[in-house]
Amino acid sequence: MNPLESLRLSWRSIRGHKLRSALTTLGIVIGIAAVIAFVTLGASLQAGLIGDISPDDQRNVYGWAADPDTEGGPLAGAQPVFTQDDLEAVEDLEDVEAAYGYATIQTQAISNGEEQVAQGNGLIASGPSYIREERITEGRQFEMGEREAVINPAAANQFEENVTVGDELAVTILGGERTTLEVVGITDTNEGLSPFEGFESSPRVYVPTDPYYAEQASGLGIGGSGDGGDGGESTDEGEDSGDDARFLAIIVEAESTDQSDIDAARESATAYLESDDSDASELLGDDLAVTFQTSTELLQQLQDILDLLRNFIVGIAAISLLVGSIGIANIMLVSVTERTREIGIMKAVGAQNRDVLGLFLTEAVILGVIGAILGTGLGLLAGYLGAQYIEIPLVYPLEYVALAIAVGVLVGILAGLYPAWRAARTDPIDALRYE
Repeated sequence: MNPLESLRLSWRSIRGHKLRSALTTLGIVIGIAAVIAFVTLGASLQAGLIGDISPDDQRNVYGWAADPDTEGGPLAGAQPVFTQDDLEAVEDLEDVEAAYGYATIQTQAISNGEEQVAQGNGLIASGPSYIREERITEGRQFEMGEREAVINPAAANQFEENVTVGDELAVTILGGERTTLEVVGITDTNEGLSPFEGFESSPRVYVPTDPYYAEQASGLGIGGSGDGGDGGESTDEGEDSGDDARFLAIIVEAESTDQSDIDAARESATAYLESDDSDASELLGDDLAVTFQTSTELLQQLQDILDLLRNFIVGIAAISLLVGSIGIANIMLVSVTERTREIGIMKAVGAQNRDVLGLFLTEAVILGVIGAILGTGLGLLAGYLGAQYIEIPLVYPLEYVALAIAVGVLVGILAGLYPAWRAARTDPIDALRYE
């Protein structure tokens, strides 16, 4: 029997039991679709994160103080220990180009004068160079000491009338205090500007640490003495409280993107902050240690988590593929039993064992390939919809598409071997007597 004839007969048998064939391939469809979807999302997320690291950002090192045994991503277990004096001292180091603080200010709501919307994560306070000029599509960077802000498109579009450069916004700080700011710039993306923000898409308002965080730190009693400060009144100028404010994190810029310069800046900053000359050393003690990492290193941690999740999903999908292969084997055994008389007739008219073996094996392979193709299509569609939903560039891992087809063929072969072998060894006389 030639291969085309085996293919025709196998396809006729599959079409004759459409529902049974569809249910048989369901396990393979689900397993391969899950692998393709999650691998696509993982590759797309990785491409989006790497694409967000501009050449200038590659020379940044991000530092925070936390218990060395704390597990988690950036800022996990971080404590506010860095003062403005620390920042200025680090910036004066020979291997450091710039240094500025980073902190978040919890808010309740933000208003454009006519409409008020809730905003929980609120303001992100840092230095002007935290927002690169190439990331600003309208306006400019804010200036330290001014009541100015740069917002992202999500923050600008959260009102019925979009916020533009020059508009004034009123922000209600957690606790009821109100402050104002003038929008001087709008960024090009909703994604976070550093690993500290997690790269999720949400409304963000970037403000200078002076005066906004200086006032907030004074009101919360985040002082420079290590005992929580005096919790004095906040001032519009932030002159007194700015000296006492302790920042949750520090961002240090190396002189270039050369790895040796980055390492030198990291080592110099760490050495100073852990020395007795720094204000941070008063709070570090034996429980806290300063950690500095680059964007690439921080993203590698996220990549490790994604890889772990992908392996977990692949493991689950493997179970689904196993169930699917068992389903194919089961249906093929049923098919052998149903077609016992047909097998006897085939052998009576001259069909060899290899012809019968090839016929049933072809049918099993067809089921596996159909499951692989449908699973691949479903997985690619799910990956596309997921990438569109979380607004990341779509990257299809083509090697996994080819692997999915190969797996479908392999599952079909393995699942069909025993039923095909059993059909080939059927005695033609017994088969012709079978009812």
